[in-house]
Amino acid sequence: MSLNCGIVGLPNVGKSTIFNALTKAGAQMENYPFCTIEPNKGIVEVPDLRLNRLAEIAKPQKVVPAIIEFVDIAGLVKGASQGEGLGNKFLSHIREVDAICHVVRAFEDENVTHVHGKVNPVEDAAIVNMELIFADLDSADKQFQRVSKNAKNGNKEAQEHASVLEKILTLLKAGKPARLAELK
Repeated sequence: MSLNCGIVGLPNVGKSTIFNALTKAGAQMENYPFCTIEPNKGIVEVPDLRLNRLAEIAKPQKVVPAIIEFVDIAGLVKGASQGEGLGNKFLSHIREVDAICHVVRAFEDENVTHVHGKVNPVEDAAIVNMELIFADLDSADKQFQRVSKNAKNGNKEAQEHASVLEKILTLLKAGKPARLAELK
């Protein structure tokens, strides 16, 4: 079993530091935005004492632990959903992961530049969250346009899909994440 987890946040918030701590990969870290352009990837086995105990009992030929692939994704900036910074490239890398680990800077250090000139964790988190919402809105709207054509032709599966997308679009248009949608 494996899981892909993308590490996201604004530039210079510590994404690569966390990535290196988790994976021992030694990814480059510099004090300037977009030091990471192409995602760094590292695989970590998930320690599980239960698996070891089961292996002792069952004595399989091979024991395969669960793994997590961490992906250190380039820093996101305000306007990424409209192509600012590494915008669309950044967002395409996020679409490829199963989970997101959002890193927010909450430390002051005059030796580490901040993309907006001042550290404000609440505002910084809001910027990343809104860019993710804008990207989801664009994606969901395109899906809805495709699906609604089939739904109008009486396709039951397309009608159900369109209904779900309508709920998601309502949330996204209100600036709320899709994960809040109450789906059956």
